[in-house]
Amino acid sequence: MGTNQSFEKVGECLYRNPSSGSYYALLKIRGKQIKQKLKAHDLAEARRKLRDFKSDQARIDPEAGRITVDALCDKFTAAMSSQAPKTIKRKGDIIKRIRAKWEGVQARAVKKSEILTWLASFKFGPPSYNLHLQTVRAVFRLAVDDRMIASNPVDGIKQKKLDKPIRQTPTLTEFQSVVDSIRAQKFADTAKESADYVEFLGLAGLGQAEASALSWRDVSFERDQIIVLRHKTRQGFAVPIFPQLRPLLERRYAQSQAANEGKPPSPEAKVFSVANAKKAIESACDRLNLPAYTSRSFRRTFITTAIERGVDVKVIAQWQGHRDGGKLILDTYSHVRPAHSEQMAKLMTMEKPSNVIPMESVA
Repeated sequence: MGTNQSFEKVGECLYRNPSSGSYYALLKIRGKQIKQKLKAHDLAEARRKLRDFKSDQARIDPEAGRITVDALCDKFTAAMSSQAPKTIKRKGDIIKRIRAKWEGVQARAVKKSEILTWLASFKFGPPSYNLHLQTVRAVFRLAVDDRMIASNPVDGIKQKKLDKPIRQTPTLTEFQSVVDSIRAQKFADTAKESADYVEFLGLAGLGQAEASALSWRDVSFERDQIIVLRHKTRQGFAVPIFPQLRPLLERRYAQSQAANEGKPPSPEAKVFSVANAKKAIESACDRLNLPAYTSRSFRRTFITTAIERGVDVKVIAQWQGHRDGGKLILDTYSHVRPAHSEQMAKLMTMEKPSNVIPMESVA
């Protein structure tokens, strides 16, 4: 750059292109010349960014700085070994794509424009786009944290906004008809077990992971509550034994006690012997000519019913193991009109209620 007459030196290691007004840093670190566009609009800002750039370059371990994307992917794969199998599988597929794109390339040579082009090459929707973006960002974050590269080339790339469709939610009548249909299958070995399992999902408002892991140790009839571990966040929380749920649990307990020769079931014994009722639900929906509901649909039935009955959203969030005070539920179920809201809406008329004192009278 020093021999190029189109650039003028405006400070130590700092150059400006008169035609574009752009500022550049030109450094020599460990015998290697490094050029970087500073994306500054004036000299003062360019000097600040130059200082930051020098600081970033000084942090890099010269040996580790030569790491390839392949080696970085190896480190990332080892670090995610404790995650859920499904997550490992999905991210593993993305890692294969990252390797294929930058095989043998040093991590510090990868540019943001290359990552944007790579993401744009796939014809998938926002959820898959965001997962690819999150994964490649996490891979390069490892290199930044370990002082292998100065900055993450993925920084500044935004996720795509997700659609927020209103998903089909079974009514209470539909939910009960699915449970009854599953239970009525005389030639299915697990019909009653599956029916109880699905009924629990809808009456407790819990997911399959929580229900299948539930043991009698977690159920306290005396305290009127169930202790649940939310598998997605690994957080424990308590759910009341609702009046609608108690008969089912008492019946399950009596069956477990009878199977244990009249003795109380072992605390480690599972409440349900089935861990998945996907096929049973699909078959029941087909027989009843209903939409293709899933176990998550019945969780939505529980939440929607609770909102319509006027249960405080913050309380519903606690029952779901959420720690956001109800924000997720408010965002997801904004289309549900609570019964209390409908009753309050009837007060908004042009007529003057008899129990209201006009403000001017008070004054």
